[in-house]
Formats: sequence, C-alpha cells, structure tokens
Amino acid sequence: MTTVTDLVELFESEAQRDRPSEQTPDVGIVMGSDSDLDVMADAHDALVDLGFAEVTDYDDPPAGYSFESWVVSAHRTPDLMYAYAETAADRGLDVIIAGAGGKSADLPNMTASLAYPLPVVGVPVQEKSVDSVIGMPTGAPITAVDAGKSYNAGLSAAQFLATGDDDLAERLRELHAEQSDGVADVSRELHERGTPGFRAERD
Repeated sequence: MTTVTDLVELFESEAQRDRPSEQTPDVGIVMGSDSDLDVMADAHDALVDLGFAEVTDYDDPPAGYSFESWVVSAHRTPDLMYAYAETAADRGLDVIIAGAGGKSADLPNMTASLAYPLPVVGVPVQEKSVDSVIGMPTGAPITAVDAGKSYNAGLSAAQFLATGDDDLAERLRELHAEQSDGVADVSRELHERGTPGFRAERD
C-alpha cells in the first residue's frame, strides 16, 4: 500500500536528482480526487493532441514534451499538496494544471501560491467551484479556465511553453486550424441538409 509519506519522499527525492530537462515532465496535472478525472482527462487529451506523452515512470521518461498526473487533495492530504507544489520547479515542471471541485476548491489556489512563480492553470471541476478557483488576492496570481474546461487548460499550459518554442507554437496553430475546419464542415452540412435533415442525422 502506498502512503502519503511514500509520495512525499518520492517528490522530494526527484527534486534532488540532477537530471536534464528533457528527462523531466514539462507539465503537471493534479486533481483533488479521482472523481475529478472525468473532467480533468480533457487536459490529458489536449496535451496528447499536441504530441505530449504522459510520464508514468520517472526512470523511463518519454522523448519530447511530457506531462504527469497525480491526485493531490488540499484538504485530505495537505502534506502531499505542499510537497508536490514546493518541489515542482526542482523536479523540472514548467507549468501546473490543477483542478478541484466543490465550493471549497482550494487545490488550484494553494498550488499556485506554493509553486510561485511557476504558472498554474486552475480548473473549476464544477460550476460551484468557479468563485473559489478564481478568487486569488492581488500578488498571488492564477490563470483559470471556465468550469469543466480542462481541455482549454491543457492548451493554456502548452501556450506557456510555446513562447520559447516555435515548433510547439506551430503545433498549437495546426490544432486550432483542425478544430476550425471541423466547425466549417458542420456549418456546410447544416446548410446543405437543412435543419430538419441535420437534426435527424444526429438523432
């Protein structure tokens, strides 16, 4: 059985390792509970769409841009949250995506405070979490997306990295163009089938 202490020690030991940046994750995805995964999986999908690979073994990192995923509860495992956020930069992370639900969705805010100045993109997993996630005081910034929009959080994390990487910026432009073309295809189909035919085809 894995304990919180085990994971705290893992993060601390990874922070001590002197490894080149290409062997460490670029983006961290954390969520307050595995029940948030249905929403947070879209951040995974956005990064994969951009060519990122998920790190599942620190000793066997994938080539190219990568990301990691963890469950870190601000309320149930505060020690783990502190260890994750405070070691993030030393473990090679450049951006963190943090999602949490409920009215007291503190994980994104606390992660942003502890990992500062690393950028953190907050994801309110539910509509009722929005005020909690965006309610940071002046001097403790967080970037946030709308409720449930973790795909946008993945894109935002990549945008931070793309400021210094023309290839990644081009990947972002290509993905945006693909999504725009998809809208155009739907628009033409609606026009040519007419509303009744289009709706019937979708049902």
